[in-house]
Amino acid sequence: MSSYIAIPPPTAQTILALSISYTYASVLFLSVEIYKRMSGIPVEISRKIVHVGAGTYAFVTLYLFDQWEYVCLLFTSFILVNAILLKIRLFKAIDPQQGATGGTVYFAFSCAFLIYWFSDGWEDGFPRGRAYIAIAGLMAMTYGDAFAAIIGRLYGHRKLSFIPDRTIEGIQANFLFTFFSIFLVWNIMSPPGLDIWNIIAGAGVGAVVSAILETISLWGTDNLTVPIGVSFCLDLLGF
Repeated sequence: MSSYIAIPPPTAQTILALSISYTYASVLFLSVEIYKRMSGIPVEISRKIVHVGAGTYAFVTLYLFDQWEYVCLLFTSFILVNAILLKIRLFKAIDPQQGATGGTVYFAFSCAFLIYWFSDGWEDGFPRGRAYIAIAGLMAMTYGDAFAAIIGRLYGHRKLSFIPDRTIEGIQANFLFTFFSIFLVWNIMSPPGLDIWNIIAGAGVGAVVSAILETISLWGTDNLTVPIGVSFCLDLLGF
């Protein structure tokens, strides 16, 4: 982990990457908002579309930026933006009219925090070093969490007695989508020292941890507990 962030002057690539990132975020928010208003899809579904789009882009930033400090700044700025949007409730596609949580704020915080914490291996450029640990947690949050909610809502019938809004089908979806998303991105990133069996094992551990934390985390806190819990568990186990 870096002990502090010394912000260097932005390179031309960084300026371009920031421009692309803010444009992408604006288009994503607006297009999903328009689609929701036109189609009337449930807000839980529209929020998860944004969720997947934003989380997937977190992986793209590793290849788009050439200065990791500005990746941290990008997601830190989204903490503020999402907090404001939550407060003024401008976009109905990402904010339920009832029972609103800070999930979108937690999401951006998790991205910024994990990228910062595991930035020590990025000194020689993206996406080397231990960036894959941060990305594993973010993939668990992006795909495991999102599809647990979608499939649980659409197909979930077997509810947990001790947590009524969780279903067996949702937990199973969380496990499967987390496993395959971590497996896929780790193969793309080719983490140093990890062969195919290590990647399978890491994806399995991440999927188990993700499913457990998703089940017990309430009020949007899964956007904190799942990514951070998965990343730190994998780190502690030596992946």
